[in-house]
Amino acid sequence: MLEDLDRQIVRLLCADGRMSFTDLARATGLSVSAVHQRVRRLEQRGVITSYSAQVDPSKVGLPLTAFISIKPIDPSQPDDAPDRLAHLDAIEACHSVAGEESYLLKARVAEPADLETLLQQVRAAANVSTRTLVVLSTPYEGRPPAL
Repeated sequence: MLEDLDRQIVRLLCADGRMSFTDLARATGLSVSAVHQRVRRLEQRGVITSYSAQVDPSKVGLPLTAFISIKPIDPSQPDDAPDRLAHLDAIEACHSVAGEESYLLKARVAEPADLETLLQQVRAAANVSTRTLVVLSTPYEGRPPAL
């Protein structure tokens, strides 16, 4: 469980991962050294796992987003699809899900032909059947957790 000040620091860093310790201190009413200690402690506890840049996929040539649900063709085989698919760079996320399918993959590619190729690679690599949804638009994404 997070203390209120730690929760506030996490919210601020989710909104702006490049926020300086000085600005964090100003926003929280703490000293710069106290904020620095709290951030380091949050990192050590694994609450803050990394800092990264958010990129507009369409501006880097990946305008097509798809969600691909997969289920094993032979359910008696080992459940190792995530490991078998990890080498496919077009797959941005892999979620284990409840329901008829086993996993939900989020993929980004340049064009429909690339999605078709990716689906063939997924089926071959993991011995799964697929069901695909193509994203038409994304009103919002990457929202921070509700802390």
